[in-house]
Amino acid sequence: MKRICIIGISGKLGLLMAQHSLAEGYAVTGLCRPGSASKLSTFGDSITVMTGDTSDPATIARAVAGCDGVLTVLVPWGTDGMATRTAGAVLEHADPGARLVFSTGWHAARDDRDRYGVAQQIKTGLIGRVVRLTGMADIADHKRAARLVYSSDRDWTVVRAADLEEGESEGLPVWAPHVGDPVLKSNRVRPTDFALFMVHALTNPALVREAPAIVGRASASVAAHHPGATARAI
Repeated sequence: MKRICIIGISGKLGLLMAQHSLAEGYAVTGLCRPGSASKLSTFGDSITVMTGDTSDPATIARAVAGCDGVLTVLVPWGTDGMATRTAGAVLEHADPGARLVFSTGWHAARDDRDRYGVAQQIKTGLIGRVVRLTGMADIADHKRAARLVYSSDRDWTVVRAADLEEGESEGLPVWAPHVGDPVLKSNRVRPTDFALFMVHALTNPALVREAPAIVGRASASVAAHHPGATARAI
């Protein structure tokens, strides 16, 4: 793994992934909207910045060309299928053999082995309806994008994060293959550790065609069910 591309590099998760990727010694190309490029000024010439529509197939094709790995922030902004377009373009245009890692949340079910509590279903449903009615976002688009990736024969990983909690790094998150695993009960992860797991997934063969649901390494549920945080932490 030498060169990677980060689709959506100017958002919080993208910026954190850029930091972790540079720390791993990767050559980083980042794609963001033209109006967001200024957020990347602190990186100077340590990254290559491309600007354009982050869901446009031709733009994504140019950005991912020659990259060994692609980290994609799937964002369902608006109601026009942005996340699904982005996922489809990456799957179609990334180089053969490239490792493709996508970000989403627990709501993007992999299969019927994912189990959601009543409170969680109500919360997701209410938030989904509000953001859809206001035109801000479309959670259903997030789910469709994830299903598109799940059906692909590419070397993908879909990282499904718990609720984000600000704070310093706790280390690489613990993961389970399905939502509802007791180790995930705390339902929290630090943004920097979400980004760390995304970068880690690039070179972990155990995560190929997996949809790990992640939780903070120092969370109470990890302490209760995996003392020492050794299970699935690496």
